[in-house]
Amino acid sequence: MPERTDRSTPTDQPADTAGSPGPAGDDLARTAHQAELARTREFFGARAAGWDAKFPDDGPRYAAAVAELGLRPGQRVLDAGCGTGRALPALRAAVGPDGAVTGVDVTPEMLAEAAAHRAQATLLLADCAELPLPDAAFDAVFAAGLISHLPAPALALRELARVTRPGGLLALFHPVGRAALAARHGRQLTPDDLRAEPNLRPLLAAAGWELASYADEDDRYLALGRRTG
Repeated sequence: MPERTDRSTPTDQPADTAGSPGPAGDDLARTAHQAELARTREFFGARAAGWDAKFPDDGPRYAAAVAELGLRPGQRVLDAGCGTGRALPALRAAVGPDGAVTGVDVTPEMLAEAAAHRAQATLLLADCAELPLPDAAFDAVFAAGLISHLPAPALALRELARVTRPGGLLALFHPVGRAALAARHGRQLTPDDLRAEPNLRPLLAAAGWELASYADEDDRYLALGRRTG
């Protein structure tokens, strides 16, 4: 899912609700999550048609991030929060004609753009925290900008772990790093940013992932997690 540019994201706020364990914490997280989904649909629905034109030079960075997943022909990969499908051509090229590529997004207009311009995948209108997909269905998950839109990231990360086989990889990607993105939005980085390595590592671990590598540079953000269990 692409990054919004109009305001600070919910994950720049303290993560007490997002990470609260137990049924009560999960209920609060789901309530916040549903409210954010509605805002996400509204924001991206109005901008889907012109979204790719706003970021015309990001394609090679997406391709480079997909390459780091090390996908093999015949494998199955999920693009979680696929937006207009910028990663889909690279994902399809990596798994080949015998592989399977699935793109999931919550915004119908974004999926319509993906279907019109990048028909390399099966596309699903769905919430990444409640996927209509079986357990261990994928060898890898690619997620561009997704975590920044989730006030309850623990829920979605657990769901992504559920649909990924043990040993499979998760790529949390953005075509610019945290500092460059904050500067673009006219704000400062805060210590409680969930994308910071000290915060992300335990969040992933609690959701069934081990942080395998972490890069936060001017021209990319890429955290790779490996499915445990």
